[in-house]
Amino acid sequence: MSDNGIRLIVGLGNPGPDHEGTRHNAGFWLVDHLAAQHRGQFRLESKFHGMLARITVVGKDVRLLKPMTYMNHSGRAVAALTRYFDVSVAQILVVYDELDLPVGRAKLKLGGGHAGHNGMRDIIAALGREDFWRLRVGIGHPGHKAGVVNYVLSRPSKNDLNSIMSVLDNADSCLPDLLVGNYQRAMNRLHTFL
Repeated sequence: MSDNGIRLIVGLGNPGPDHEGTRHNAGFWLVDHLAAQHRGQFRLESKFHGMLARITVVGKDVRLLKPMTYMNHSGRAVAALTRYFDVSVAQILVVYDELDLPVGRAKLKLGGGHAGHNGMRDIIAALGREDFWRLRVGIGHPGHKAGVVNYVLSRPSKNDLNSIMSVLDNADSCLPDLLVGNYQRAMNRLHTFL
């Protein structure tokens, strides 16, 4: 168990009503869910280029960030906030949609590349490092590369949405472990969730 728990959870998505219910906004959905469950309120913070909320769980404060820069410029918000609050890279969890995981699954991991995800690419470039935590929320794949853009920018079916929301509930139940640095236990719980 590490005492270096998560202090910042960044949910990736695109701002505005046109994008609100789309698969690409799965990261926004999770931080919205966490704020609702733990009495956090998002406020626009222009110096951080995003919406910011603060919640307390197991006696630990954690900030929730939704960059309002559009996906491809998410790094600007993350870098501004981490500098201001002196949050180390190891204390960041970025939540985003993952085409290569089936709907209803999630994977927690430390470090790695961007795997073609533009939001992740920009965060890695802005931080100059890859060794932060990621929670990949499975949205499934349309089956062919040409259909990816339309797929991620469209709304999931009711069944898929219910499966994704179940993952978000499970991620919320792992939050105490993440905030105290008990990452293995959080992984075990998330990765065995069906």
